[in-house]
Amino acid sequence: MKQRTLQQIVKQVICLCMVSIVLAPILLTLFAAFKTKADMVNTSPLLLPPFSRVTMDNFQKVLGDKYLLIGFKNTGIILVCSIFFNVLFGTITAFILERFQFRFKNLIMSLFFLGMLIPSFVTEIARFKIINGLGLYNTLGAPIVIYVASDLMQLYIYRQFISTLPVSLDESALLDGCSYFGLFTRIIFPLLAPATATVVIIKAITIINDMYIPYLYMPKNKLRTLTTFLMNYANAQQGSWQNLAAGIIIIMLPTIVIYLFFQKYILAGIAAGAVKEEESAENRKKRDGFFCRTAL
Repeated sequence: MKQRTLQQIVKQVICLCMVSIVLAPILLTLFAAFKTKADMVNTSPLLLPPFSRVTMDNFQKVLGDKYLLIGFKNTGIILVCSIFFNVLFGTITAFILERFQFRFKNLIMSLFFLGMLIPSFVTEIARFKIINGLGLYNTLGAPIVIYVASDLMQLYIYRQFISTLPVSLDESALLDGCSYFGLFTRIIFPLLAPATATVVIIKAITIINDMYIPYLYMPKNKLRTLTTFLMNYANAQQGSWQNLAAGIIIIMLPTIVIYLFFQKYILAGIAAGAVKEEESAENRKKRDGFFCRTAL
């Protein structure tokens, strides 16, 4: 009994330490955003100032910067377009690779996997020349093309989820006269909502937090994103940590909103995946044979 109690205490201490490590930078930034420059020196970083000295001036100063709205607009355009094409191409490609048998399928899958293994900096020079050759340098199209073409993570998420869907759904729909297009749009794609929510959150966080690609491919001031705005704002606010902290909190809001909106879909997907039985080898063989025949 004592040993079990000791184990529980150790687990709780470890969990508290991990939570503290994650939350400490966020709390420090949040407290600093409500402090004056004098309070930054006279109060502990781990404490808020007295309520009478809590100020919103730092947020007002950040919101008054014209490049913040430009950053939100450009980030929003890049985010929506990139996620749309990632979901569109990811679902279609995953459906074809998972449900059909065709020549060179294994080779194509290996090339996809190889593309994820190669570090991006290895192909950066070639990628820059391609983007410049397409006339996309210093346009919003550059990061959109890169985010869609260079990250194949969504393909594996969708493939994994489609593999858990019973092939009987496909067979019934096709036997009832449904086309492959109708099968995908009416049956498969709606069932991929939890996987799509996961892709949206991962992609959104990656795009919002990325500074390298916007900084390299969109140096114009009118093409600033949230990250490049924050970088330039930090250079201009050296010594004013409270203003920079307010800017960080404002830029964090889109990620928090996206997570809160899609959280229930992710939890639903996890719960659904927990009760699905693993597809047997016999069913997989039956599925592959069925789609081989229908594809001919």
